[in-house]
Amino acid sequence: MNNIPAFGLGTFRLKEQQVIDSVTNGLDLGYRHIDTAQIYGNEAEVGKAIAAAKLARNELFVTTKIWTENLSKDKLITSLKESLSKLQMDQVDLTLIHWPAPNDTIAVATYMEALAEAKVQGLTKLIGVSNFTIAHLKQAIDAVGAKEIATQQIEIHPFLQNRKVVDFARSQGIHLTAYMPLAYGKVMTDPVIVEIAKAHQANPAQIALAWSLQQGFATIPSSTKRANLESNLAAKDIRLTDAEMDAISRLDRNDRLANPDFAPQWD
Repeated sequence: MNNIPAFGLGTFRLKEQQVIDSVTNGLDLGYRHIDTAQIYGNEAEVGKAIAAAKLARNELFVTTKIWTENLSKDKLITSLKESLSKLQMDQVDLTLIHWPAPNDTIAVATYMEALAEAKVQGLTKLIGVSNFTIAHLKQAIDAVGAKEIATQQIEIHPFLQNRKVVDFARSQGIHLTAYMPLAYGKVMTDPVIVEIAKAHQANPAQIALAWSLQQGFATIPSSTKRANLESNLAAKDIRLTDAEMDAISRLDRNDRLANPDFAPQWD
């Protein structure tokens, strides 16, 4: 089993001082899994906040992601070295392919093999994928083997449960990381989730995160507010009943939030 901490801090959309504050607060509150990406434009700030926290490197789990422009064989490793330099690290814990190459202009095998080589070179401990369809996952498995793929990070929340991809990844023994687990705050007003939250004397965000954790996903909510960062962490202590899990599973409506124009044809 890979050692990806189940609860992490996402940094998508957080810039400059905002991301420094979020990571600083998160580390102070006990978060030890920080998720960034080349395209977020905040790796240097994340690195700065981590360096200032003065934690032992082995206490932290740091993920970054290779952007689509860097997927070619000659660019991938160079771009990862640049990320490491910004993060002030010799090695990240996990490097993901952020998206499959737009229109599959570069073969999956090409960038998976380059990513595997980055691992051999010691630039990253683990490798994985993000936003891969079942077809892309199959090609990645053919290229490097399922055991090499530490996680598939995809959008999963009560309104987009991505079951086909989840089931396929699980059938191959591939772990899943849920991003946007709070659906940009939409979970806060859903009547079913609000009702379950009342029963647990919790808030709806905690319920949505508990639902994700209880399925064995790693989950990486983000927040700029210290109080929310703290309250999100409390989701780890909530156990939902089978009936509650079932009620949330019925909220699936294929409500996809991350769907850029270069996204693949979803399953």
